[in-house]
Amino acid sequence: MNIKRLIPLFSIIVLILGVISGCASGSAGGGSKAKTVIKIATQTPLSGPEATIGDALKLGAELAIDDQKAAFAKKGFDLQIAPYDDQADPKKGVANAQLIASDSSILGVVGHLNSGVAIPSSEVYDKNNIVMVSPANTATAVTDRGLKTVNRICARDDFQGPAGANYAVNTLKAKKIFVIQDKTAYGSGLAQAFRDQAAKLGAQIVGYEGITVGEKDFSGVISQAVAQKPDLIYFGGVYAEGGLIIKQARQQGLNIPIMGGDGMDSSATVQIAGDSVKNFYFSTVVGDVTKTAKGKKFADDYKAKFGKNIESYSAYGYDSASVLLQGLMNAIDKNGGKLPTRQAVAQAVRAITNFDGIATKVGFDSKGDNNFAKIYIYKFNKAAYPATQVSEITKK
Repeated sequence: MNIKRLIPLFSIIVLILGVISGCASGSAGGGSKAKTVIKIATQTPLSGPEATIGDALKLGAELAIDDQKAAFAKKGFDLQIAPYDDQADPKKGVANAQLIASDSSILGVVGHLNSGVAIPSSEVYDKNNIVMVSPANTATAVTDRGLKTVNRICARDDFQGPAGANYAVNTLKAKKIFVIQDKTAYGSGLAQAFRDQAAKLGAQIVGYEGITVGEKDFSGVISQAVAQKPDLIYFGGVYAEGGLIIKQARQQGLNIPIMGGDGMDSSATVQIAGDSVKNFYFSTVVGDVTKTAKGKKFADDYKAKFGKNIESYSAYGYDSASVLLQGLMNAIDKNGGKLPTRQAVAQAVRAITNFDGIATKVGFDSKGDNNFAKIYIYKFNKAAYPATQVSEITKK
């Protein structure tokens, strides 16, 4: 037979075989329709001086999303994380929030670390019906605005600040207290709540001074403290400045208890302050999760996946994402297994009243605050993280 005639005949046979093969693979299950993508965004500082905690929040949320992927896949959804770096900057947070709002596949946000970033960013979320569950925002204004999309699993400053003051005055017997705060929504709000409660308990507030985020030399404000001869210094702010304040205060001879809030609950505090961190106390919204079997498993899974130990807010990132995903799953089921609206997801999350997380139980009140939030007091006895828990406080 002529070779030129064989070539087109061969092409036809190959085409037929290809069609048969495609049909066979489709009938074998390979032709199932593509899953609908659902994204959960995170907004935390992933760069800059506050990235240690910001990354921990993101990784905790990422682990929760990975743990739930299979359950959502069974419903026909491809669950993904969409991490955003807010750089601890309100302007960047708002710009990111606008990008999040424009992505219709994003149905919720885990964030932020900083209340000053969360407050303006959440205005954008609320306008677009995107639910936010915060692992770390303690400022009262976060939920006091009454936004239906805004929730948090951590305690508020008007619980944390007074709890720290009660410990400082009643347990540490502080009578003269010098207060320093970083002028942010978080730092100033926490410091004010601490100051007011300490004064009510009879302590003398011998100084109330502000510093600027990003400063490195605090010799001026520390000299003011030295002149007042306090028996305790309180700092409202984050470890980037707080660690230096501890170190420089010790260098000026202030070997007294120094205290702060949950913004100091980080391994970076030890890295910055070094040996000076001894006799530093802090209140935090996060307990030691490794005391329970499921908390220990979480810590082990986290280490195995990311190659690093958990930080203070790692478990709260996990719990915030888990609560959000529970609300999302409830909304999907209520919608007959179909993709719900953002508004429906927001309503389903707010409706959660008794969720058992790794670090905390969660049940939202009408404002979006957690009815089960607690405060813990820790002390550094040595230059090693984590610190030692010395008290646990439940809101009455």
